[in-house]
Amino acid sequence: MTLPTRPLGSSGLNITKVGFGSWSVGGGGWSYGWGPQDDSDSIDTMQHGLDLGINWIDTAAVYGLGHSEEVVGRLLRKLPASARPYVFTKCGLIWDDDNRMKEPGRVLKPDSIRRECEASLRRLGVDQIDLYQFHWPDETGTPVEDSWQEMAKLVKEGKVRAAGVSNFDTKLLERCERIRHVDSLQPPFSLINRKAAGKEIPWCEKRKTGVICYSPMQSGLLTDTFTAFRVATMPVDDWRRRAPDFNEINLRRNLELRDSLRSIAERHRASVSSVAVAWTLAWSGVTGAIVGARTPAQVDGWIQGASLELTAEDLKEIAAAIKRTKAGAGPNLPKGAKATARRRFAKGRPARAAN
Repeated sequence: MTLPTRPLGSSGLNITKVGFGSWSVGGGGWSYGWGPQDDSDSIDTMQHGLDLGINWIDTAAVYGLGHSEEVVGRLLRKLPASARPYVFTKCGLIWDDDNRMKEPGRVLKPDSIRRECEASLRRLGVDQIDLYQFHWPDETGTPVEDSWQEMAKLVKEGKVRAAGVSNFDTKLLERCERIRHVDSLQPPFSLINRKAAGKEIPWCEKRKTGVICYSPMQSGLLTDTFTAFRVATMPVDDWRRRAPDFNEINLRRNLELRDSLRSIAERHRASVSSVAVAWTLAWSGVTGAIVGARTPAQVDGWIQGASLELTAEDLKEIAAAIKRTKAGAGPNLPKGAKATARRRFAKGRPARAAN
């Protein structure tokens, strides 16, 4: 199966419009775990995604406190070099081995970045990380310029091919850009969390920085079968139990927005999950979406989002549903759909939706 690809900014990497997110592969027993996960199931699920055409896996050192990278490494060792996907990982979250449930510290000290890179290379079993990213901004007082200089050194040494950041605002992006080009940004972005469309995504588009958004289905909320009952029955170590989007009035609004996607999904003979993913990819400047799965069937549930093209009318219908449900925050209509709406207004008649 062939999936459409897009260039990741000016990095030289061409990636499929969806990538496999391995957060849940880390399993449970840590502060942001998803509950128990069988490693064999994880490998089978990632392999299924690759069989369907996905050409990149996104992981992080902190997922399962090293375990996700180890499982991804097991998959890589099974594959011939020609079949290996790009592997993206992250650094900057330091955990306490004596207290796995303790919140990881956000540390971007140069010596820590280098130690983490070496550890990730070992766990993954690779000589070079295709995209290495700062997971969160530093909270130790380390100037981001010092951190980014160290990242540039890792690129020059060949340990890292492309360098990116995650969860950075435009001020931090500007400071990094003055030292070395930022190859990619990984922001949270979904129908519910739309804030990155305000500043960060336009900033990246202007500077040829790729954007790979995470949580396009808002950690499961925007899937076809998610229910309030499921929240109540989640494992005690599932981080979503304490997340605002999964509690009380926010949960009701979010599920109401999810339900509004069903008519669009039916028109396209697609899943609601695929519509949610396709919506993020409809925004100019977005390169790809990171989508997680715990079983092959879950991959089948959203893979169509990589090729689904929402029409301008679809996007306006979704924007109206966002306004009606009051779910989430941030811009709600991609500029392409806005231009269509302006043309329709100027001509005084409905615009024909794009095919």
